Amino acid sequence: MGKKDSIKRILVLQLVTFEFILDVLGYACVWFFIYKKMIQLQFWQKGDMLVIGIYAITLSSLLMVYGGGKVGYLRSFEIFLSHAFSLIASNLVAYAVICLMNAHAIDPKYILIMTLVQILFALGWSYLANYIYRSVFAPRQLLLIAGERPVDEIIEKFKTRKDRFEIVKIMNISEGEEKIMEEIPNRYQGVVVWDIPQHLRNNILKFCYSRSIRVYMMPKISDVIIQGADVLHFFDTPILLTREYPLNFEQRCIKRLIDLFCAIVLIILTSPIMLITAILIKITDGGPVLYKQVRLTINNKRFKIIKFRSMRVNAEADGQARLASKHDDRITWIGKIIRAVRIDELPQLFNIVAGDMSFIGPRPERPEIIEEYMKEMPEFAFRTKVKAGLAGYAQVYGKYNTTPYDKLKLDLAYIESYSTWMDIKLMLLTLRVLLTPDATEGVDDNQVTALRPEEENDESTVQ
Repeated sequence: MGKKDSIKRILVLQLVTFEFILDVLGYACVWFFIYKKMIQLQFWQKGDMLVIGIYAITLSSLLMVYGGGKVGYLRSFEIFLSHAFSLIASNLVAYAVICLMNAHAIDPKYILIMTLVQILFALGWSYLANYIYRSVFAPRQLLLIAGERPVDEIIEKFKTRKDRFEIVKIMNISEGEEKIMEEIPNRYQGVVVWDIPQHLRNNILKFCYSRSIRVYMMPKISDVIIQGADVLHFFDTPILLTREYPLNFEQRCIKRLIDLFCAIVLIILTSPIMLITAILIKITDGGPVLYKQVRLTINNKRFKIIKFRSMRVNAEADGQARLASKHDDRITWIGKIIRAVRIDELPQLFNIVAGDMSFIGPRPERPEIIEEYMKEMPEFAFRTKVKAGLAGYAQVYGKYNTTPYDKLKLDLAYIESYSTWMDIKLMLLTLRVLLTPDATEGVDDNQVTALRPEEENDESTVQ
């Protein structure tokens, strides 16, 4: 298996390098044959290499952030979006550098044409690269080990990536530990450990580790908390330290400065969009443009979140807290549009300036919804250990209809692994999420939430 994985990595590296070289060569041609001749500065060979090198470094860095080289890991469309964002951002930087060298703006026509050609090529390459990968490597054959909890949920998750995984057998812990251990080494390329008791999970993990067998383990809340622990070496044994505060003073200061700067800049840049949106909402039904609602942020502090209204004025006439669902008939036509591209969230930039929210953090929930969630998951209160965010780990790596328990684990993963670089990376990845269709879906009609136990079927909605 180790040799096969090495071959996979070599194939992916070759595919990614091929596309990267073509992108850099495209820019080099535009530079040598067009822009170099248009600017006044004289360049020697080293100067040319520096200009092209800056472009190559910028593009490779953004590809790593967005995951543009994750052939076989991401879906083809996700790879394309990542590559497209990386190209657009890199070409903007390249154009800015050229303008600076020229001392004033230069004709952007050629770099725009280059960008269009690169994006079209990236579209074809993304699908072709994934096709080649899947043709060479079959989905990984997995054994699922489950306990008392139903396995439908995890099976459905793996079914969404049939190109990568195939669960060929399911074993329940009731069959006995000895029988499970005998089955694991047979013909599987990995083991999926679902919700099983801690002691049995540890035994299976150590058994697989000793035999170099891959394990996909669904972490519990305590596992996620430990992920962010510091390793201390005061004594002759490792000690894990989980701190009482998630962010230190320096991190909070830097985070606040980034929030203020980005929020003010975005308010200025998006003010025309917000003005047009406000006019369209007012024209639609004559109701209020903004929607205000009480939410909770750090340390359970209450504040009023501001959004563009996307539902009918009387959407919650009964005063009941509700979660958004698919095919909601109370969403106006303009509401569907602004929800799809997240324009309805733009007024929250003012919440960020006011200090109630941050750019990145767990999405703020209504007090009554948190109260309901905590009846089933007392750990849900952990999300308020940091300031609520406009976007977060759960929005980048999950979906709108990701289950509350999984969202909680994603939010805790962010809190326990926080760094300034992670915030910047999540900001960049949020741009890709805006164009991912399933990121804005409502909850399914039969999805279990805190507001609808398993035996009920009457899901309702919230702004």
